Amino acid sequence: MNAKARTARQTLRQRAINFRAARKARGAVASGTPQTARTHLVAAGIETGLAKRFASAFSTRVTPTATTTAPIKLRGRVRKSVAVKLYDLATFAARLAVYRPKDRAAAARFERAAHQLAA
Repeated sequence: MNAKARTARQTLRQRAINFRAARKARGAVASGTPQTARTHLVAAGIETGLAKRFASAFSTRVTPTATTTAPIKLRGRVRKSVAVKLYDLATFAARLAVYRPKDRAAAARFERAAHQLAA
């Protein structure tokens, strides 16, 4: 298998992953229940990897609408419950309007997402 075909398959695989994640996130946000910052970012049009990277910084110093617990997997079969902050759409939109990462490319994507959400 040559590198060109491998790259093309990886591109298609990543597009499918992003499409499925965005579809699932849009459905979750449309339900009206508070969601995590990462889910809101994916629903707003930010790629899954970028949303995962910036979700923690995005939600810093923002008062959550609600909190819940969720299990995370540690080593082996060990699981731990951690607190998860949830935000409603109004809180998310207000934060997205002012938050810009230092990375210029990411900041441009966040700005486009803010404009699309405001429209």
